[in-house]
Amino acid sequence: MYKKYIKRLIDVVLAVSFLLAFWWLYFIVGVLVKLNLGSPIIFKQQRPGINGEIFTIYKFRSMAPPKNLAIEWELIRQGKKKRSDFDGKRINKFGNFLRNSSLDEIPELWNVIRGDMSLVGPRPLIVDYLPLYSPEQARRHDIRPGITGWAQVNGRELICWEEKFKLDVEYVDSYSFFGDMKILLLTIKNIIFREGVSPEGEVTTDDFRGNN
Repeated sequence: MYKKYIKRLIDVVLAVSFLLAFWWLYFIVGVLVKLNLGSPIIFKQQRPGINGEIFTIYKFRSMAPPKNLAIEWELIRQGKKKRSDFDGKRINKFGNFLRNSSLDEIPELWNVIRGDMSLVGPRPLIVDYLPLYSPEQARRHDIRPGITGWAQVNGRELICWEEKFKLDVEYVDSYSFFGDMKILLLTIKNIIFREGVSPEGEVTTDDFRGNN
């Protein structure tokens, strides 16, 4: 019952309630993004959702617009440059604050309302990773991705990719109402104490390059 109906109902009720209660926060963060980082305010990117179906994720932008994006991204794909080094040049103190406080995630509530995402589930990663997963790791797409998840409250960016995917699949196999409530409470704790945001000395984690 929970997996089929109640989880989705709770997602919609909580997401709509949060947006209605904190619309002013949404507005303030949007204005601050405009003043500190310019336009566009909203970052959009294609991500794989349930069953690997592609959707557009929405977040507040936390980095300055990229320069020479195509060149930089190709160097990252080839393994000649670390994405964390590239991102480090584009993020300022305000962007770090957004990421550490998770305020950049607020627009994802719209993805929850639309049905692209759930409040709790495996985090949706970039489309480029799809062919790199093992069959077991690909099971993370058996359910809707989440704003937060079991891996996020067990190390977030401080654990290796293999461990994250193991925790994601563990969640897929055993999620429940009480488990989701626990993850939401632990997420609030992690946000307050800013735990596991990124590896020490880096603003983002390195890319997943497969299992070999």
